[in-house]
Amino acid sequence: MTSTSDEQGVLAVLIDRMEKQRLPRALALKEKVDQGQILDDFDLSFLEEVFADSVSIKSLLARHPEYQDLAGKVATLYREITEKALDNQRQGPVA
Repeated sequence: MTSTSDEQGVLAVLIDRMEKQRLPRALALKEKVDQGQILDDFDLSFLEEVFADSVSIKSLLARHPEYQDLAGKVATLYREITEKALDNQRQGPVA
């Protein structure tokens, strides 16, 4: 397999994981924080994993500008989640 084929395979796996795992979970977290709830340890662990993965694929995305718009939208979603989660944490949990 060539490196281009390898990268296309990695990108396919990343997109599949985004569609089936990460995006549904992120949308659930967004709903949770929008309702004023705070994130638990499991939620925070998920976010840490996502952020670590984003660092590791940064160079891959740089070589594939066709995915940069999608990556930007996903990053914005995670930023919104974390900002709202921090606000909720400061205010305390909703009863």
